[in-house]
Amino acid sequence: MVRKPAKKPAKQAEPQAGPLDRHLRSYAGYNVKRASNIMQQNAARTLEPYGLRITTFSALCVIVDNPDVTQSQLAAALNMERSNTVLIIDALEEANLIGRFRVPTDRRSYALRATLAGMKRRDAAARALTKAEEERLAHLSPEERVHLMDLLGRIDPLD
Repeated sequence: MVRKPAKKPAKQAEPQAGPLDRHLRSYAGYNVKRASNIMQQNAARTLEPYGLRITTFSALCVIVDNPDVTQSQLAAALNMERSNTVLIIDALEEANLIGRFRVPTDRRSYALRATLAGMKRRDAAARALTKAEEERLAHLSPEERVHLMDLLGRIDPLD
């Protein structure tokens, strides 16, 4: 069997100047997602030495700031399914960062309270995360950072 020589590849078009995703960058959602990916990676790296993930840190913050919050309230605050928060709560409890207590008025509910170790861990991780975010957003002025947070807070959730 005689093989035919491979065809020469067609000449590729020269890429246009600018980023390859220049069209996508005209969409707010795409830019929010890009920024979110950057900030999530930054947060994950920062929280890892504290034995926390973004979800466990988020839950720990809510619990520290709201002693005796219930699991259902925590799920609502984090916009998560209640069943998913159980895994997070279990991890925090196993690490001795929170305690789970029966709610006297509702025997089906548990109140969540941070331990002293949990409060200290949250505070140390929060300081580290604040520093890491400041470094990542160094090119924005303090006024621009406030404006960014305001704009992000105005994005309407889907009902």
